[in-house]
Amino acid sequence: MANRLELMWYGKDEPIRVEPRLLIENTELSNVDADSDTGNMLIHGDNLLALKALEKDFAGQVKCIYIDPPYNTGSAFEHYDDNLEHSQWLNLMKPRLELLRSLLRDDGSIWISIDDDEQAYLKVLCDEIFGRRSFVASVVWQKRTSPDMRSSFSTGHEYVMIYAKNMELFKESVNRLPLSKETAKNYKNPDNDPRGPWTSTDCTAQAGHGTPAQFYTLTTPAGRVIELPDSLCWRFTEERMMEEIEAGRIWLGKDGKGVPRKKTYLADSTGVVPWTWWGNKEVGHNQEAKKENNVLFGSSNAFATPKPERLIERIISIASNEEDFILDSFLGSGTTAAVAHKMGRRYIGIEMGEHAYTHCKVRLDKVIAGEDQGGITKSVDWQGGGGYRFYELAPTLINTDAFGEYVINEEYDADMLAAAVALHEGFRYQPDENLFWKQSVGNESSYLFVTTRHLNGTYLDSIKDTMQEDEYLIIACKSFDSGIDKAYDNIVIKKIPQMLLDRCEFGKDDYALNIVHPPVYEDEEMESDE
Repeated sequence: MANRLELMWYGKDEPIRVEPRLLIENTELSNVDADSDTGNMLIHGDNLLALKALEKDFAGQVKCIYIDPPYNTGSAFEHYDDNLEHSQWLNLMKPRLELLRSLLRDDGSIWISIDDDEQAYLKVLCDEIFGRRSFVASVVWQKRTSPDMRSSFSTGHEYVMIYAKNMELFKESVNRLPLSKETAKNYKNPDNDPRGPWTSTDCTAQAGHGTPAQFYTLTTPAGRVIELPDSLCWRFTEERMMEEIEAGRIWLGKDGKGVPRKKTYLADSTGVVPWTWWGNKEVGHNQEAKKENNVLFGSSNAFATPKPERLIERIISIASNEEDFILDSFLGSGTTAAVAHKMGRRYIGIEMGEHAYTHCKVRLDKVIAGEDQGGITKSVDWQGGGGYRFYELAPTLINTDAFGEYVINEEYDADMLAAAVALHEGFRYQPDENLFWKQSVGNESSYLFVTTRHLNGTYLDSIKDTMQEDEYLIIACKSFDSGIDKAYDNIVIKKIPQMLLDRCEFGKDDYALNIVHPPVYEDEEMESDE
């Protein structure tokens, strides 16, 4: 602990040991008619279990993560219980953030919506998990269009906290924002420059940053002599300045006697560097998001706390490119997945509640059918198409029987059992067509074989006879003859379920961010539109 700065809370030192579960596709709910090769995933289940299930295949694969977790404000929503005590909230966020970090690409980033109640705690927690040097920015989003007149002090904003997996790689890959129509109007062409409209910037710099060649007296083509004060120097050397003037890339005013200004052409614009103030006119507000939801689901079934599609579009535009993976493990009404779909990204969305069926699936089906005309549909010219696969979490692998003994869950058939044990052992379930014991692959020469039969010496010898000298095998079985576990140096025999009992917590299906009896507050008043 010496020289270490960290946030402490009750229960922090009691790690959550999450069971790796299989993801089972529900083909009846998947929508792949228009895209049978889709890599998009919609997962129903506890998001901590789902993130653990994704870890084996998707570690280091996700370019952009956006999450909008419950804020711990004490406000009770229909779809989320949102009144967690600080320690409980931090205990449940920490393992989720740790798993999310493992899923990020090295040049990836995570964007977290949060409000004032937990923003400071979340910042310190993320500093610990991602590293303080990986903090990118805290965006302020103007979520309202007018003050809440019921409050003594109305809150008009939320934050979007941004962390990079690797700051240097993030800087190299982050995208600029396209010029807005308002910004583009600032580009003019008063001198009919053949390079088109331009805007201009000062040609001076602070003297403390200049080289000797940047200190000189400038005489313009019109004969004006310009001598700068001691505190300033020219942006270019005298030779470079004259080259720029001769090429017409310096503006000297209509009469040619003005102070030099460097032209920047609209045609050469690479966009605008994102900044940390996002006004509601640019990226939407709460009421816009609610209206989008009302159109999709009806006012009686709308999600209580959605984000506007324009806000999510801004995030995805900055943090990713087409075909990159986007992940949202608090999918809510499906906004992130819908926007990612319309923008040509691949996505993974996770939701634990019934609204995975009633909201997320319904919304994505409308996007695919071209029936969702709201949000960013028109601005990105979305016409429909694509697909996704719908997954459920497998049940726990190990139960206890009436006598308190650990037993394999009866819902697991032989193939599911083999795949589940492979997931626990770090192998890939990939049965060989010729040799039955090559069930799962670890590397080029290591394998895992899972069987529910009793293993005897004769059976073991028959397997050994088909192995190459450099091959290594782990056999997981329910029981085996005494002594045969030491028969061969390159075959290790383990008992199931005993081999797995200390790995994780079995039988827990709900790591939800909720409490049993949250207090109920009045719904937020509908804000007036501007």
